[in-house]
Amino acid sequence: MTATITVRQALAWRMRRHLLDPIGPVRLDEVVRRLCGVQAQVPSAVELATRVRRERSWPGDVRRALASGRLIRTWAMRGTIHLLTPEEGGAFLSLMAAGRSWEQPSWQRAFGMGTKEWDLFRLAVSDALASGPLTREELVAAIVRHRGLSHVGDALRSSWGTLLKPLAWQGDLCFGPSRGTRTTFQRPQDASERWTGVPEPEQAAPTAIASYLRAYGPATTDNFRNWLSRGRIGRRMLRAWFAELGDRLATVDVEGRTAHVLTEDLDELLRSEPGRIVRLLPGFDQYVLGPGTEDIQVVPAGHRGDVSRAAGWIAPVVVADGVVAGTWELDGDDVRVAWFADAGRPPRAAVLAEVERLAGILDRPLRGVISAG
Repeated sequence: MTATITVRQALAWRMRRHLLDPIGPVRLDEVVRRLCGVQAQVPSAVELATRVRRERSWPGDVRRALASGRLIRTWAMRGTIHLLTPEEGGAFLSLMAAGRSWEQPSWQRAFGMGTKEWDLFRLAVSDALASGPLTREELVAAIVRHRGLSHVGDALRSSWGTLLKPLAWQGDLCFGPSRGTRTTFQRPQDASERWTGVPEPEQAAPTAIASYLRAYGPATTDNFRNWLSRGRIGRRMLRAWFAELGDRLATVDVEGRTAHVLTEDLDELLRSEPGRIVRLLPGFDQYVLGPGTEDIQVVPAGHRGDVSRAAGWIAPVVVADGVVAGTWELDGDDVRVAWFADAGRPPRAAVLAEVERLAGILDRPLRGVISAG
């Protein structure tokens, strides 16, 4: 029998899972674990995404967690840079690698990298990083010295990292400590003694899917597929992975939309009571990225363009009762909130209280300026 819940119940449960209602008394690495990783291409955004979910936090927490090996930083879901825990991160990387992008003819033609060259490339990177972290320039120099790899230098120097991402997904490299303004790369096992490696996809899938549903359920297979790889993983493979969970999955009807949750979470979900909470979340926040900006239960259809902007930029958002109800930006000491007109009357007291909380996190005076329209 399929259980029936409302959208507001689902979002209330998800807000709790995201440590947004209530805020959690947890460590930074627990936040990252709960969210299945945190997108980390914008340093200020990743710092704020983790701090707004914690009762107590300090500037530089991310840097210290990376230095101590409690977190690693690498290319992960959707080919973007994420913070991951070294214990669970390999499961997500494994599913990214399962797409085997480096075996596609178009990819091989673009980089002149057949199976033989790819195997040589992986070996060259492994040898180069065995002695410790290297800057991009140092890594490129070590690779192109190998016969048969001199032609990949230009592609490796690209900041997009297209050639290096599949290595990250296979656990061959991750980001290392910066040298001034220069990025370095190192092996995950050198970045953290907690690194547990990259399991085979069949072993990784139940772990990764269960973790995703704990954070973003109720969710569909398409939600998971888009969050993981923006559709680069085949649906047949995805259905097989979900089927492996068997009775661990429960199906719910969310106002006419069929979605999955973990069976162990179903009773808690059914008991969820819609809240009345407002949160200011930074750009690229997992609350939006997890279900995807196309999920109209989180981002109203008419406002996707307000949230998902040009060049892949995801705006800072105002979340009210689990739904994106506006965007915001920091302009000097002003927090300028653009409240969506169709979201009803802005709850000024709640928004200003959240601005005050943000001021405490950033340790600076801030003034809330609310516009609706």
